[in-house]
Amino acid sequence: MFFTLSKILGYLTSPLVWVCLLLVTSLLIKKPVWKRRLFNTAIVLLLFFSNDFIANEVMRLWEIPPTPFSKIERVYEYGILLTGVTSTDNQPDDRVYFQRGADRVVHTVDLYKRGIVRNVLVAGGSGRLVTSGRREADDIVKSLELMGVPKEDILIENESRNTAESARNVKGMLAEQDTARVLLITSAFHMRRSEGCFTKAGISADPFSTDFFTHPRYFTPDVLLVPKIEALNIWQKLFKEWVGVIAYRLAGYL
Repeated sequence: MFFTLSKILGYLTSPLVWVCLLLVTSLLIKKPVWKRRLFNTAIVLLLFFSNDFIANEVMRLWEIPPTPFSKIERVYEYGILLTGVTSTDNQPDDRVYFQRGADRVVHTVDLYKRGIVRNVLVAGGSGRLVTSGRREADDIVKSLELMGVPKEDILIENESRNTAESARNVKGMLAEQDTARVLLITSAFHMRRSEGCFTKAGISADPFSTDFFTHPRYFTPDVLLVPKIEALNIWQKLFKEWVGVIAYRLAGYL
Protein backbone atom coordinates (compact mmCIF):
# COMPACT_ATOMS: atom_id res chain seq x y z
CA MET A 1 0.00 0.00 0.00
CA PHE A 2 2.81 2.42 0.91
CA PHE A 3 4.65 1.63 -2.32
CA THR A 4 1.55 2.31 -4.44
CA LEU A 5 0.69 5.52 -2.59
CA SER A 6 4.24 6.84 -2.87
CA LYS A 7 4.20 6.31 -6.64
CA ILE A 8 0.84 8.10 -7.03
CA LEU A 9 2.01 11.05 -4.94
CA GLY A 10 5.11 11.22 -7.12
CA TYR A 11 2.98 12.04 -10.15
CA LEU A 12 1.35 14.93 -8.30
CA THR A 13 4.60 16.67 -7.37
CA SER A 14 5.11 18.28 -10.78
CA PRO A 15 4.66 22.08 -10.87
CA LEU A 16 3.74 21.75 -14.54
CA VAL A 17 0.80 19.53 -13.54
CA TRP A 18 -0.33 22.19 -11.07
CA VAL A 19 -0.12 24.91 -13.70
CA CYS A 20 -2.09 22.82 -16.20
CA LEU A 21 -4.78 22.03 -13.63
CA LEU A 22 -5.17 25.71 -12.79
CA LEU A 23 -5.40 26.66 -16.46
CA VAL A 24 -7.98 23.97 -17.22
CA THR A 25 -10.01 24.95 -14.15
CA SER A 26 -9.90 28.61 -15.21
CA LEU A 27 -11.43 27.59 -18.55
CA LEU A 28 -14.18 25.52 -16.95
CA ILE A 29 -15.21 27.77 -14.09
CA LYS A 30 -18.00 30.26 -14.77
CA LYS A 31 -17.36 33.09 -12.31
CA PRO A 32 -15.17 35.73 -14.03
CA VAL A 33 -13.39 36.75 -10.82
CA TRP A 34 -12.26 33.18 -10.10
CA LYS A 35 -11.46 32.56 -13.73
CA ARG A 36 -9.08 35.52 -13.67
CA ARG A 37 -7.55 34.57 -10.32
CA LEU A 38 -6.85 31.00 -11.36
CA PHE A 39 -5.38 32.07 -14.68
CA ASN A 40 -3.12 34.68 -13.05
CA THR A 41 -2.02 32.20 -10.39
CA ALA A 42 -1.09 29.69 -13.08
CA ILE A 43 1.04 32.26 -14.93
CA VAL A 44 2.80 33.40 -11.74
CA LEU A 45 3.58 29.80 -10.77
CA LEU A 46 4.84 29.01 -14.25
CA LEU A 47 7.20 32.00 -14.23
CA PHE A 48 8.43 31.22 -10.72
CA PHE A 49 9.08 27.50 -11.20
CA SER A 50 10.68 28.00 -14.63
CA ASN A 51 13.21 30.51 -13.29
CA ASP A 52 16.66 28.92 -13.56
CA PHE A 53 18.30 31.04 -10.87
CA ILE A 54 15.70 30.26 -8.19
CA ALA A 55 15.60 26.54 -8.96
CA ASN A 56 19.38 26.28 -8.96
CA GLU A 57 19.72 28.09 -5.62
CA VAL A 58 17.20 25.84 -3.89
CA MET A 59 18.74 22.68 -5.32
CA ARG A 60 22.20 23.86 -4.25
CA LEU A 61 20.91 23.97 -0.67
CA TRP A 62 19.51 20.44 -0.91
CA GLU A 63 22.16 18.48 -2.79
CA ILE A 64 24.98 16.87 -0.82
CA PRO A 65 28.25 18.31 -2.21
CA PRO A 66 30.71 16.15 -4.19
CA THR A 67 33.64 14.45 -2.48
CA PRO A 68 37.01 14.96 -4.23
CA PHE A 69 38.89 11.70 -4.71
CA SER A 70 41.92 13.33 -3.09
CA LYS A 71 39.94 13.85 0.13
CA ILE A 72 39.09 10.16 0.57
CA GLU A 73 41.64 8.80 3.03
CA ARG A 74 40.41 5.25 3.59
CA VAL A 75 39.63 2.09 1.66
CA TYR A 76 36.05 0.81 1.78
CA GLU A 77 35.11 -2.84 1.69
CA TYR A 78 31.98 -2.07 -0.33
CA GLY A 79 30.75 0.66 -2.58
CA ILE A 80 26.95 0.48 -2.51
CA LEU A 81 25.64 1.62 -5.87
CA LEU A 82 21.93 2.47 -5.83
CA THR A 83 20.04 1.95 -9.07
CA GLY A 84 17.63 4.30 -10.81
CA VAL A 85 19.64 5.24 -13.89
CA THR A 86 18.58 2.80 -16.63
CA SER A 87 15.48 1.99 -18.66
CA THR A 88 14.58 -1.69 -18.36
CA ASP A 89 11.75 -1.71 -20.92
CA ASN A 90 13.67 -0.78 -24.07
CA GLN A 91 14.28 -3.40 -26.70
CA PRO A 92 16.27 -5.25 -27.82
CA ASP A 93 17.35 -6.32 -24.35
CA ASP A 94 20.87 -7.26 -25.41
CA ARG A 95 22.28 -3.94 -24.13
CA VAL A 96 21.91 -1.48 -21.26
CA TYR A 97 19.96 1.74 -21.81
CA PHE A 98 21.25 4.51 -19.54
CA GLN A 99 19.18 7.53 -18.62
CA ARG A 100 20.30 10.58 -16.67
CA GLY A 101 22.46 9.65 -13.71
CA ALA A 102 24.81 7.30 -15.53
CA ASP A 103 27.74 8.83 -13.67
CA ARG A 104 26.59 6.83 -10.64
CA VAL A 105 27.96 3.83 -12.52
CA VAL A 106 30.95 5.56 -14.11
CA HIS A 107 32.11 7.07 -10.82
CA THR A 108 31.65 3.73 -9.07
CA VAL A 109 33.98 2.12 -11.61
CA ASP A 110 36.44 4.97 -11.03
CA LEU A 111 36.29 4.37 -7.26
CA TYR A 112 36.93 0.67 -7.80
CA LYS A 113 39.87 1.15 -10.16
CA ARG A 114 41.44 3.72 -7.83
CA GLY A 115 41.32 1.09 -5.07
CA ILE A 116 38.96 3.18 -2.92
CA VAL A 117 36.33 0.39 -2.86
CA ARG A 118 37.25 -3.28 -2.93
CA ASN A 119 33.82 -4.57 -3.95
CA VAL A 120 30.72 -3.12 -5.59
CA LEU A 121 27.25 -3.96 -4.27
CA VAL A 122 24.52 -2.97 -6.74
CA ALA A 123 21.18 -2.47 -4.97
CA GLY A 124 17.80 -2.10 -6.66
CA GLY A 125 15.22 -4.24 -8.42
CA SER A 126 12.15 -2.92 -10.20
CA GLY A 127 10.55 0.25 -8.87
CA ARG A 128 7.67 0.24 -11.34
CA LEU A 129 4.10 0.41 -10.11
CA VAL A 130 2.38 -1.57 -12.87
CA THR A 131 4.96 -3.46 -14.93
CA SER A 132 8.04 -5.06 -13.47
CA GLY A 133 10.44 -4.87 -16.40
CA ARG A 134 13.94 -6.25 -16.08
CA ARG A 135 15.77 -6.00 -12.77
CA GLU A 136 17.86 -2.86 -12.99
CA ALA A 137 20.67 -4.20 -10.83
CA ASP A 138 21.15 -7.04 -13.30
CA ASP A 139 21.53 -4.58 -16.18
CA ILE A 140 24.00 -2.43 -14.29
CA VAL A 141 26.11 -5.45 -13.38
CA LYS A 142 26.51 -6.14 -17.11
CA SER A 143 27.88 -2.61 -17.57
CA LEU A 144 30.25 -2.92 -14.61
CA GLU A 145 31.71 -6.09 -16.08
CA LEU A 146 32.10 -4.42 -19.49
CA MET A 147 33.95 -1.58 -17.76
CA GLY A 148 36.43 -3.97 -16.20
CA VAL A 149 35.04 -4.77 -12.75
CA PRO A 150 35.57 -8.52 -12.16
CA LYS A 151 32.42 -10.55 -11.53
CA GLU A 152 33.80 -11.90 -8.28
CA ASP A 153 33.99 -8.35 -6.87
CA ILE A 154 30.32 -7.56 -7.59
CA LEU A 155 27.35 -8.35 -5.35
CA ILE A 156 23.72 -7.96 -6.42
CA GLU A 157 20.61 -7.02 -4.47
CA ASN A 158 17.82 -7.04 -7.06
CA GLU A 159 14.64 -7.59 -5.03
CA SER A 160 14.01 -4.15 -3.54
CA ARG A 161 11.43 -1.69 -4.92
CA ASN A 162 12.58 1.45 -3.12
CA THR A 163 15.48 2.87 -1.13
CA ALA A 164 14.20 1.69 2.25
CA GLU A 165 13.92 -1.89 1.03
CA SER A 166 17.38 -1.66 -0.55
CA ALA A 167 18.87 -0.59 2.78
CA ARG A 168 17.23 -3.44 4.69
CA ASN A 169 18.19 -6.03 2.09
CA VAL A 170 21.80 -4.82 1.95
CA LYS A 171 21.98 -4.99 5.74
CA GLY A 172 21.05 -8.66 5.52
CA MET A 173 23.79 -9.30 2.96
CA LEU A 174 26.71 -7.71 4.79
CA ALA A 175 28.67 -9.10 7.68
CA GLU A 176 28.39 -7.05 10.86
CA GLN A 177 32.01 -5.89 10.63
CA ASP A 178 31.45 -4.58 7.10
CA THR A 179 28.46 -2.30 7.83
CA ALA A 180 30.78 0.53 8.91
CA ARG A 181 33.13 0.15 5.92
CA VAL A 182 30.83 1.13 3.07
CA LEU A 183 30.57 4.05 0.68
CA LEU A 184 27.06 4.99 -0.47
CA ILE A 185 26.87 6.08 -4.11
CA THR A 186 23.76 7.80 -5.45
CA SER A 187 22.51 11.08 -6.92
CA ALA A 188 23.21 14.19 -4.88
CA PHE A 189 19.51 15.15 -4.60
CA HIS A 190 18.67 11.65 -3.32
CA MET A 191 21.57 11.29 -0.89
CA ARG A 192 19.84 12.71 2.21
CA ARG A 193 16.99 10.19 2.05
CA SER A 194 19.31 7.34 1.07
CA GLU A 195 21.76 7.98 3.88
CA GLY A 196 18.88 8.19 6.35
CA CYS A 197 17.48 4.83 5.20
CA PHE A 198 20.84 3.09 5.52
CA THR A 199 21.47 4.61 8.94
CA LYS A 200 18.02 3.42 10.06
CA ALA A 201 18.87 -0.07 8.79
CA GLY A 202 22.06 -0.09 10.85
CA ILE A 203 24.59 0.71 8.15
CA SER A 204 26.96 3.60 8.80
CA ALA A 205 27.83 4.61 5.24
CA ASP A 206 29.86 7.57 4.02
CA PRO A 207 28.20 9.52 1.18
CA PHE A 208 29.57 9.85 -2.34
CA SER A 209 27.26 12.09 -4.35
CA THR A 210 26.93 11.97 -8.15
CA ASP A 211 24.50 13.21 -10.83
CA PHE A 212 24.33 16.88 -9.91
CA PHE A 213 21.43 19.02 -11.15
CA THR A 214 23.04 22.28 -10.06
CA HIS A 215 25.46 24.54 -11.88
CA PRO A 216 27.72 27.38 -10.65
CA ARG A 217 25.92 30.55 -9.63
CA TYR A 218 25.52 32.92 -12.58
CA PHE A 219 23.91 36.35 -12.75
CA THR A 220 23.51 36.48 -16.52
CA PRO A 221 20.20 37.52 -18.17
CA ASP A 222 19.47 34.01 -19.48
CA VAL A 223 19.72 32.59 -15.95
CA LEU A 224 17.87 35.40 -14.20
CA LEU A 225 15.09 36.09 -16.70
CA VAL A 226 14.61 33.43 -19.38
CA PRO A 227 12.15 30.63 -18.42
CA LYS A 228 13.69 27.16 -18.73
CA ILE A 229 12.15 23.70 -18.79
CA GLU A 230 15.19 22.44 -16.84
CA ALA A 231 14.10 24.58 -13.89
CA LEU A 232 10.70 22.89 -13.86
CA ASN A 233 12.44 19.53 -13.85
CA ILE A 234 14.56 20.55 -10.86
CA TRP A 235 11.48 21.58 -8.88
CA GLN A 236 9.76 18.31 -9.75
CA LYS A 237 12.78 16.39 -8.46
CA LEU A 238 12.82 18.47 -5.28
CA PHE A 239 9.12 18.15 -4.53
CA LYS A 240 9.17 14.41 -5.22
CA GLU A 241 12.15 13.99 -2.92
CA TRP A 242 10.63 16.15 -0.16
CA VAL A 243 7.37 14.21 -0.32
CA GLY A 244 9.41 11.02 -0.21
CA VAL A 245 11.28 12.16 2.90
CA ILE A 246 8.01 13.03 4.67
CA ALA A 247 6.41 9.73 3.66
CA TYR A 248 9.46 7.76 4.77
CA ARG A 249 9.45 9.50 8.15
CA LEU A 250 5.76 8.74 8.65
CA ALA A 251 6.37 5.11 7.70
CA GLY A 252 9.34 4.84 10.07
CA TYR A 253 11.93 4.33 7.33
CA LEU A 254 14.02 7.31 8.51
